Amino acid sequence: MTAETDDRILHPETSMGAVTLRVGDLEGMSEYYSRAFAMEPLEERARAREVHRVLGRGDTPLLRLIHTPALPAVDPRQPGLFHTAFLFGDAESLAATVYRAAQHPRSRFAGSSDHLVSEAFYFTDPEGNGVELYTDRPREQWVRRGNQIEITTGYLDPNEYLKRHLTETAVDAGPALAGRVGHVHLQVGDLPTARKFYVDALGFETTQSQYPGALFASAGGYHHHIAMNIWNSAGSGPRAAGLGLGDVAVTVPTASELDAVAARLAAHGIAFRRDGRSVIATDPWGTQVTLALPDLSTEELLSR
Repeated sequence: MTAETDDRILHPETSMGAVTLRVGDLEGMSEYYSRAFAMEPLEERARAREVHRVLGRGDTPLLRLIHTPALPAVDPRQPGLFHTAFLFGDAESLAATVYRAAQHPRSRFAGSSDHLVSEAFYFTDPEGNGVELYTDRPREQWVRRGNQIEITTGYLDPNEYLKRHLTETAVDAGPALAGRVGHVHLQVGDLPTARKFYVDALGFETTQSQYPGALFASAGGYHHHIAMNIWNSAGSGPRAAGLGLGDVAVTVPTASELDAVAARLAAHGIAFRRDGRSVIATDPWGTQVTLALPDLSTEELLSR
């Protein structure tokens, strides 16, 4: 049985969509993501007392901000977002974005790492949400041991990386350079429960389970589309309402994939909502996960 016909796992062409953050300062956070990460406002809509704003590059949505200032601040010990990881196609695009982010006065640089499968730089936004900026190494260079992909944390000198790859042309190009959400890394209460939801029910395949305190999973043999860790949140139950992560979006290629996801969720007794273009479920810690078709418009993203 091939991956295309295996209804136990997600289609290999599955990818990640725009991440939703609930924010206290909509204008400040919009300015930060625009200047630090070269994103542009794509669409905006008022819904009751909330304002929803989508930011992206070109016509690719990367982030939806929902203005909910009455909610408490992000608690780094609670389940939710560890980081949103924005993937760039080449070292020059990555270096230009890292340079922009490092120049922003409200950025907090959190480190850089060589993960064997990728090279990555980490920041924390003004409201405490983690951000990863990265490029992938070619798949043929990834080290595989059985069904595990080696993911390590090695030293990556940020100054040396910028010396090698930073160009004025890439910095000036800004939002014209493509980018997308490559993966989302979550904080959860425990890994076995996370595996039941994200692997057994949603259909991601485990790619690395031996990294201490973490689990990595993907579709189509990617190193990971989704990661879960208990480093700060071990033992936590569902989180209370607050700022930070609101929604994780997963893009599947066909309506039949939505049917398969719905069937798996039902078989595992997990409640979900379904319309013709998406399936929406909530993980055990309160994070909403939306699986949707690839031509979901920015307008439809705002209406979720």
